[in-house]
Amino acid sequence: MPDIIHLLPDFLANQIAAGEVVQRPASVVKELLENAVDAQANSIQLIIKEAGKQMVQVVDNGIGMSETDARMCFERHATSKISTTDDLFRIRTMGFRGEAMASIGAVAQVELKTRPKGAEAGSRLLVEGSVVVLQEPAAVPEGTSIAVKNLFYNVPARRNFLKTNAVEMRHILDEFQRVALAYPEVAFTLHHNDTEVFNLPSAKLSQRIVSIFNSNYKEQMAYCEEDTGFLVVKGYVGKPEHAKKTRGEQFFFVNNRFVKSGYLNHAVMTAFEGLLPKDNHPFYVLFIEIDPEKIDINVHPTKTEIKFEDEKTVYAIVHAAVKKALGTYNIAPSLDFEGDVNFAPLQPIRVQGGFNEFDTERKPLSGGSTAFPGFTPPASTRRATSKGWEQLYEPMPQQEEQFTSASSGMGLLDEAFTSDSIATASSNKAIQIHQKYLLVQVKSGMMIIDQQAAQERILYEKYINSLQKKTGASQVLLFPQTVDFSPADAVLVKELSAEFKDMGFQFEDFGGNTIILNGIPADVHAANEKELLEELVEQYKNNSATLKLDKRENLARAMAKRLSSRSLSRMSDLEMNSLVDKLFACQVPNYTPGGQKTLVIMELSQLHELFLKSS
Repeated sequence: MPDIIHLLPDFLANQIAAGEVVQRPASVVKELLENAVDAQANSIQLIIKEAGKQMVQVVDNGIGMSETDARMCFERHATSKISTTDDLFRIRTMGFRGEAMASIGAVAQVELKTRPKGAEAGSRLLVEGSVVVLQEPAAVPEGTSIAVKNLFYNVPARRNFLKTNAVEMRHILDEFQRVALAYPEVAFTLHHNDTEVFNLPSAKLSQRIVSIFNSNYKEQMAYCEEDTGFLVVKGYVGKPEHAKKTRGEQFFFVNNRFVKSGYLNHAVMTAFEGLLPKDNHPFYVLFIEIDPEKIDINVHPTKTEIKFEDEKTVYAIVHAAVKKALGTYNIAPSLDFEGDVNFAPLQPIRVQGGFNEFDTERKPLSGGSTAFPGFTPPASTRRATSKGWEQLYEPMPQQEEQFTSASSGMGLLDEAFTSDSIATASSNKAIQIHQKYLLVQVKSGMMIIDQQAAQERILYEKYINSLQKKTGASQVLLFPQTVDFSPADAVLVKELSAEFKDMGFQFEDFGGNTIILNGIPADVHAANEKELLEELVEQYKNNSATLKLDKRENLARAMAKRLSSRSLSRMSDLEMNSLVDKLFACQVPNYTPGGQKTLVIMELSQLHELFLKSS
């Protein structure tokens, strides 16, 4: 049998490694910015062209590289930061694996210019597809300049998977913000297509936060600091009243490295428990300083995931630190420790008819019901309250009419739904249950409709039609509202401006990351318009993270999802019947866009079996 195992050529091995490290232009931005920080630069420029597809350039005034180091940095597993195995557990620098430059050089055309501090001349290198095309002395400034051009030029399949410029630029902004927040003492600038996006001078953390996001953040931040000896937590948390429907401005840094941790996020959210409305997310920028030997940052190629040796202790300290910050600024409710609850007098509560709820005799109110709705009195008092109980079991006239049909079995709409059922459902009156479900008589039994799911299907088909035909009508707001977004979300809103207009939204750019909202879709209830737009952006991003949808499909789904979540309320007979009619006018009435059932049909034989089993 001939030998079939062989070593991969270097250029191919580098391309495989690049698949882990370099996924999009933002990956290049992250690696180059981290290298510039590790080079002790105090001023870093990021220059982007065509969202990084054409060029990503980082210029720093750091320590620079010698001629040999400039060549060696493009070799795989070549690094200045690790010498022994023990070094892996004492890492405080950003890039350390020695894969970044080799991976970037494998899938792009790279120009490197560098000069060490104090040296008379520097070096210039050109690398294309892992091959050093040119290396020569050059008169360049102290520090390093790396220009990565035509990313994935030699891997066209990978280049085809890149998203639109707006999407790729959002990812670049995310990476830029993370490094800029981690190192407020370093000055950063960002230019995109010759336009200055950020100019961040060296500053304190609070000033850096305001510079990146918005001047309104001055009033939103509460300082957080806790030093336990095991670890140090410091940074800023946002006050609850400024929480948003979007979760973009949430940052955790461990030893100045940005990390994603649902575990730590849960620690923060539980500290805010009882202070935030449903589905609202607070702002926070928190730094954790801990012994590098107590953590493992080598979990993921992008180094954004982390493992703690003692997760429970870290969780408890972060939770306590945030709770303390909220209490220090009188944000969290305080407890009154002076009063003794054991001797607090009980105040009798008066109810209709003058009944005292602390009366042990529990006399019935007029109409024969007890003072507590749903309360079953003990056997000793049941005789006094049993008068008129028979009326509770008399069926309502409308219910008696609706549930007299007979059939057999239980099935889903796909199996048991017929044109006769549609006609019956459309003509019968619906009954609302717990403001969540509707019961409707059909030919074979009864139909149970999920009110929110039905609304989602109806709204989705309406908005996808508006987007396709560009027929969305607007209602102008009496008082236009300003809406502030994070830089990445602002780019997303501008990217979707045409689609928003087709749905009925009207807004204009107010400069920076702020828009003026002038109108909303005509049939949307005019209340909390700012929150609606924030919710819509958040849902759009959630869809993008889990599904591959075009912009119109994603936006229609996001709008339907968010509006339907607000629709759980008591409905009039007219509204219930209208909902049923609209549902059956949909092209796909039995499922939401995400595949959730909107209704089920329960046949009478199934109801009959339930009672037989119980007897």
